[in-house]
Amino acid sequence: MAQAKFAQIKQFILSRIETGEWQENDRVPSENQLAEMFFCSRMTARRALTELVESGVLERTQGIGTFVAGFKSQSSLLTIRNIADEIKDRGHGYSVKQLELKQIDATTAVANALGLEVGSPVFYSVLVHCEQGLPLQVEERFVNPQLVPDYLQQDFIIHTPHEYLSAVAPLTEARHTVEAIMANELLQQRLAIAATEPCLQILRRTWSRQGVVSFARLVHPGSKFKLTSALVKR
Repeated sequence: MAQAKFAQIKQFILSRIETGEWQENDRVPSENQLAEMFFCSRMTARRALTELVESGVLERTQGIGTFVAGFKSQSSLLTIRNIADEIKDRGHGYSVKQLELKQIDATTAVANALGLEVGSPVFYSVLVHCEQGLPLQVEERFVNPQLVPDYLQQDFIIHTPHEYLSAVAPLTEARHTVEAIMANELLQQRLAIAATEPCLQILRRTWSRQGVVSFARLVHPGSKFKLTSALVKR
């Protein structure tokens, strides 16, 4: 499949930054310049720049231009704890069941979340994290293969996806949506809960310096989980 023009533009910009050709605060080409360079519409160029601005790679100043942003470390933005560490810190036993680890085609929702084209290949994993042998969280994760090409070669019984992604694509930003849901039959089975038990669902998108790394759906039984402060801002 030919790479979409907006994706080509994003890769062009990212490669210049990664090689050091463009430094922090350097101005990047305008929408018009990029449209001419890549023989595409101004709207396509704008989409590429907008996605890089939203992911924190670029900064836009109205009436002046778009510039390479200053990158911050993970700890300066937020702390997302590894669920295995949380459980062990409580003095409890941690275990995990790996149910899925494969490549799939991106649906519209997943493509939008990862900034990819619909139908593009993405990596997909499903794990059940357990505390004292009882299910505590179902983690369904979609990963951008362009940024994490070796994801499918990992053994998540040994280390969690969070641990692996933090090592190979250090986190710079995360966005969450939290809501109460009723579990469908599949989730009920995976969490070993009754149909009447409500759950807490967290939808999380994470970024590295290169762009959106993953989109995860984390579901917990309401009776076994509470959400406390997860973000630390300076």
